[in-house]
Amino acid sequence: MKLLKYLTAAAMLASAALAMPAAAQDKGLVGVAMPTKSSARWIADGDNMVKVLQERGYQTDLQYAEDDIPNQLSQIENMIVKGAKVLVIASIDGTTLSDVLQQAADQGIKVIAYDRLIRDTPNVDYYATFDNFQVGVLQAQSIVKALKADTEAGPFNIELFGGSPDDNNAYFFYDGAMSVLQPLIDKGTLVVGSGQTGMDKVATLRWDPATAQARMDAILSSTYSDKKLNAVLSPYDGLSIGILSSLKGVGYGSGDMPMPFVSGQDAEVPSVKSIIAGEQNSTIFKDTRDLAKVTVDMVDAVMSGKEPEVNDTKTYNNGVKVVPSYLLKPVVVDKTNWEEVLVGSGYYTKDQLQ
Repeated sequence: MKLLKYLTAAAMLASAALAMPAAAQDKGLVGVAMPTKSSARWIADGDNMVKVLQERGYQTDLQYAEDDIPNQLSQIENMIVKGAKVLVIASIDGTTLSDVLQQAADQGIKVIAYDRLIRDTPNVDYYATFDNFQVGVLQAQSIVKALKADTEAGPFNIELFGGSPDDNNAYFFYDGAMSVLQPLIDKGTLVVGSGQTGMDKVATLRWDPATAQARMDAILSSTYSDKKLNAVLSPYDGLSIGILSSLKGVGYGSGDMPMPFVSGQDAEVPSVKSIIAGEQNSTIFKDTRDLAKVTVDMVDAVMSGKEPEVNDTKTYNNGVKVVPSYLLKPVVVDKTNWEEVLVGSGYYTKDQLQ
């Protein structure tokens, strides 16, 4: 009798175990292509995406290309071969995916561009991102507020850094920032001492911190040997850390040389710690948990034959088509609100930032 009960219970457990993967497999495979693990934000994006997808019953194939374009192309091709039903792609270079996305389209695979617009192809169906123009606006406003440049005549010396020229977002960040800064530059309140303006001069390939640090070194040497720098527009925390290292190297942040106000983006732990320590001035928080949910909502909709929810159908022209998009709101973080925004939301624990 005991043996019968044991066998019956074992059979029920086996049946349940078999049913769970089967239910998950019914929703299919979603390929998630991320650019690199060198930035903490992309690791968080990937983890959040997989968590939400698996909670909703999807299989996932998460791959990081380490900023190697051929590697990312190969990874996406493999996802197609494996039978992915949807591809979620944060591209390294948004202009290099046309051929592989044609392969996806030929097999009826839907493509969602994740946070970076995929350009020059009709085969991208939706785009999930933050309001990238507003990111730049907030970065610039944080600098203007810190300098009090909206109420004081200045002049204040500022230098400008842009993101990677192969990332479409970099232009939105820069244009958003310049919509705030350019009128003050024209007025003479802000002065770009190096004269370097425009993405053709200020871009930082692959968002590389070492490249930003080297450029800051060169600018300080050539332009600021006899005057002080008051602010630096930096579009990303990784660049900000490199810029701050350069500034510290010539004495800023000590003695009678206060640290220039430096912006940032992504609320990465080293930069939040820098803000708390009174070095970096601000960063932009983009809650990747929310972006993951919006993206998976898009996956759910397309897998059900429905139209995903979007809130922008005009802004993101990829050179071939306007890609229907969902834009989330970014939040500026500085020493006055980091704990409320980052710890209060559960994104970080206080211990992580100390």
